[in-house]
Amino acid sequence: METLKFLFDYGSPTSYLAWKRLPGLLQRTGATLEPVPILLGAVFKATGNSSPAMIPAKARWMFEDMALWAKAAGTTLATNPHFPVNTTRLMRGAVLAIDRGEFTAHSNAMFDGMWKEARNMGEEGVVAQVLESAGLDAAAYAAAAEDPAIKDRLRANTEGAVAAGMFGAPSFLVGNRLFFGQDRMDFVEAALKGEL
Repeated sequence: METLKFLFDYGSPTSYLAWKRLPGLLQRTGATLEPVPILLGAVFKATGNSSPAMIPAKARWMFEDMALWAKAAGTTLATNPHFPVNTTRLMRGAVLAIDRGEFTAHSNAMFDGMWKEARNMGEEGVVAQVLESAGLDAAAYAAAAEDPAIKDRLRANTEGAVAAGMFGAPSFLVGNRLFFGQDRMDFVEAALKGEL
């Protein structure tokens, strides 16, 4: 059975679109998901890349393009007025969620809070409300954000992603082959089926 590494940041709207499409892809391929939370800002810094949102013409085009992808997938994508948001605490939470067996519930809550409900996910109180609404222990996630071991694992994930060739999110690894962007998921699926 193939393993699909999903390298993502909750602050990435295209990671959100990929997350909404992943269940179908996994069902069709039988692949096992290995989530890899990373810090996209650190990836940008390490690779000399920058957010498309920082380039006005590209940002306008990209948000129109993402709206088309969301419509095609039957997914709601809201423009978040708080974007960009520092996601460091959220991504540390993703590391804890994997340990606690709560990754799917946590990711649904974080992605939906950011890109469906357009909430200010940079505010700790808002994040706590979103977590509690999803039935998750907000205090445990707040504590994890300050845990040196969690910090180290997120840093290691990010450094490993850059070493693997990552320059933006979402990215996917099938074996050693890197795919970038939610719009490359057809190629990801083909690679998982051994068709590339």
